[in-house]
Amino acid sequence: MADETSGTSGTGADETPLRKVARVVLLDPADRILLLHGFEPDDPSLTWWFTPGGGLEGDESREQAALRELAEETGITDVRLGPLLWRRTCSFPFYGRRWDQDEWYYLARTEQTTTRPEGLTELERRSVTGLRWWPVEELAGATEPVYPTRLVELLRTLLDEGPPSTPVILETERV
Repeated sequence: MADETSGTSGTGADETPLRKVARVVLLDPADRILLLHGFEPDDPSLTWWFTPGGGLEGDESREQAALRELAEETGITDVRLGPLLWRRTCSFPFYGRRWDQDEWYYLARTEQTTTRPEGLTELERRSVTGLRWWPVEELAGATEPVYPTRLVELLRTLLDEGPPSTPVILETERV
């Protein structure tokens, strides 16, 4: 887990700063989750599903970043941002480099189900093929990777028990 004060991986002399990321677990009135479908630009056969979100810009808060990223990647602005659900540290290769991230996942609800991803960055335009609202049971049968990898289990718990009283710290994922 990241050191909260320094934002580093806490591994000693070779510490590298973790990219601070805010992600959104966006649910519609039917409790479907909105996920983006991504792929590796250098190998389009490598595909996966993931939650909207991205890195903080300037001095914005995680909550501000979550709402901004959601609007840019989905066009959805009519949301109620809820509590912080989960935190995880992850590391993965993408587009020729390794990304080391401290990700915070916020719950959000919306009635707006039409998407218009008009604020994508150049890299996102080259690596995102679309969006989909997933019922949890369909997501459980997904054949492509879904991130975080325990998303189905986490969603079932969220829908059955409600948001946790304190954020759940997920295991570090390294791909």
